[in-house]
Amino acid sequence: MSPLLEARELVRIYEIRRGLLGRPAQVRAVDGVSLQLKRGETLGVVGESGSGKSSLGRMLLGVDASQGGAVYINGVAMPAFGSPGWRSLRARIQMIYQDPLAALDRRINVAEQLREPLDIHRIGDAESRTTRVREVMQAVGLRPDHADKFPHELSGGQRQRVVIARALMTEPELLVCDEPVSALDVSIQAQVVNLLSDLQRDRGLGMVFISHDLKVVRNLCDRVAVMYLGRIVEEGPADTIFSDPQHPYTQALVSSVPQPGRALNSRIILQGEPPNPGNRPSGCAFHPRCRKAEDICRHTVPETRRTGVECRAACHFAGLAALPELV
Repeated sequence: MSPLLEARELVRIYEIRRGLLGRPAQVRAVDGVSLQLKRGETLGVVGESGSGKSSLGRMLLGVDASQGGAVYINGVAMPAFGSPGWRSLRARIQMIYQDPLAALDRRINVAEQLREPLDIHRIGDAESRTTRVREVMQAVGLRPDHADKFPHELSGGQRQRVVIARALMTEPELLVCDEPVSALDVSIQAQVVNLLSDLQRDRGLGMVFISHDLKVVRNLCDRVAVMYLGRIVEEGPADTIFSDPQHPYTQALVSSVPQPGRALNSRIILQGEPPNPGNRPSGCAFHPRCRKAEDICRHTVPETRRTGVECRAACHFAGLAALPELV
């Protein structure tokens, strides 16, 4: 059986200009990313700002075109953005955005915004659409009186519930969540994460959860992919990634997550800032900040290696003792 979602060697390149008279430079925001997502599975995509997470999320939905590679939904290549085939597919794949107020139309009340996807895709009749709005509002914890309210009349948590409800209206198979709780207060974050977890479990959704918050990812996701400068440097089951990370970058990220019994001085502090994506370091892009870097890291791009069952890492020294074969 084909995976629900498969990305093969995705590439996304942006051109930037340094100053008014500067020559344009190419930035590979997504650089050869491959991944799979099974039905009913949640994949966390983590990394620092600028690692390419959001660009990857938009490419997985076909909103941003790829200059290389392809995306497949249930084994079928994704149609071109804006084509009739892509518009039809959008009923089955939906996105939840970081800023709920920006994602909603401030001029339209909640009920109309929730009904709109059903109107666009011509799902049901007038009566069934009204019933569907009411059912989904209840499923995400919105009260009936919220239906007549406008986005500015709701709290941040309520607005995000509306965004989630709108994404669920067409009964999608896949949700791509781009930092869906980062704009919310901590107390509200937990409510929204629990809601997403319940919906994913009850409806069997496949979910890509993009976040920089490793605590949330650890609690919510089945598998984790770690991105650095547009590439996946490590991927595997969440329990393995957090208990036995192999890539030095992943080790640093995981060490920053507070855990009972872990000494405060055990945190690995990364030196410096991520390199300029328009001027990628030679060899392993992480080597200027890596405490384990050796000469080979400065000159040779590491191949992705298996490091365990369903685990892989792009590091010259990861998993050599166990499974050195390439994937």
